[in-house]
Amino acid sequence: MILFIGVGIAAGVLAGMFGIGGGIVIGPALILLAKFQPQVATGTSLGALLLPVGALGAWEYWRRGNLNVAAALWIALGLFLGAWFGARIAMSLSGPQLQKAFAVFLVVIAIRVWVKA
Repeated sequence: MILFIGVGIAAGVLAGMFGIGGGIVIGPALILLAKFQPQVATGTSLGALLLPVGALGAWEYWRRGNLNVAAALWIALGLFLGAWFGARIAMSLSGPQLQKAFAVFLVVIAIRVWVKA
């Protein structure tokens, strides 16, 4: 539960800062930290972003048994709170600082995914 709330908060902060979340944060975090299979991570990420973003996609993953509903709800709680914190951080940075922070984040995630593949 704590891991999932943490993933949601991290995704919420980054969503608030950069407008990202599911594919770049939640999916890799569930695969790397929670040891979810990629399909379950994708289904759970969509479940967390359920309305209106991933409703039909999450339903299809759920129908095929690849959505962890409890994890998705905890992540959604973290997203709700984290997005506010991320927006506050983004508003305190200059445009170039925010762009550089996003670029560093993408490189770090790309390296982690590459190494763990």
